[in-house]
Amino acid sequence: MDALQFTRDHQAYFEDYVTRSTYHSNAIEGSTLSFAETYAILWNDNTMKVTATARELYEAINHKYALATASENMDDPLSERLVKAIARDINRNISGIDDYRHGQVIIRGAEHLPPAANQVNQLMMQLVYEYNHDEGGDPFLREARFHVRFERIHPFEEGNGRSMRIWLDAMLRQELGVVIDWSQVDKEDYLLAMERSPVRDREIKALLNAALTDKAADREVFMKGIDASYRYEGLEEYETGNLPEDDED
Repeated sequence: MDALQFTRDHQAYFEDYVTRSTYHSNAIEGSTLSFAETYAILWNDNTMKVTATARELYEAINHKYALATASENMDDPLSERLVKAIARDINRNISGIDDYRHGQVIIRGAEHLPPAANQVNQLMMQLVYEYNHDEGGDPFLREARFHVRFERIHPFEEGNGRSMRIWLDAMLRQELGVVIDWSQVDKEDYLLAMERSPVRDREIKALLNAALTDKAADREVFMKGIDASYRYEGLEEYETGNLPEDDED
């Protein structure tokens, strides 16, 4: 089953996925938009009055476009062009990012310091090359390795987490027809495994592999997974079960 195509072909499911992932991902970054306001912005619902800053409006719209960019390019080999395109969509009209970062950044809540800016081009070129030539092995491990290395390089000044969540989510569904049931992954174990990953990446791979499920089209697993994965980045206040119910046709 092509889980990504399933999502595209079921409009209510698709709108739910785009709205919830956009809402959660931007809330991590400090957006004050409610779930209902996010939906109204994304799907041109003029029945609701939306009070938001210009940045919050762009963050919501940009996330939708970045999801579309990722899904439309799933059949092509990964390229730095695509990586930059997703980040560009995420940051459009906000920071004007169109290339890798030019200065030092930090990762909130982590001891790891990403490499210097003058190393990013070479590291990303190597990462993409090795990803595309990582053939014959376990496809999941390829995605896990990419996830870990991308986060540690942190190639952009803004939008790294949102860009990586979009890519990893799309690739797991497209290539494997599976999802990670994040409710089965302990937050502290995950963060500790990520910290150890530069010298021992077997822990993070085993942790995520144990939580794989083929219920890629299961709405409850899908939406709860979004909640749990974002909690690892500090979002605790909202869960999909507490958000307004969507009308079912």
